Amino acid sequence: MGIDDKAKHKAEELKGKAKEAYGHATDDKSTEAKGQAEQAAAKAKQAGDKAKDAINDATDR
Repeated sequence: MGIDDKAKHKAEELKGKAKEAYGHATDDKSTEAKGQAEQAAAKAKQAGDKAKDAINDATDR
């Protein structure tokens, strides 16, 4: 798993947090929900990154 992918997934999570905060501040439930969904998707990608890293570490031993 490349560092670029990990950084990209973290950036997606932060973008989702910002969108959620903006939606909350403007009382826009749709934008807030989209931000939450983006965060969930990014966190799932990050979990996949960690799983791939664990598999690679285990096979390197």
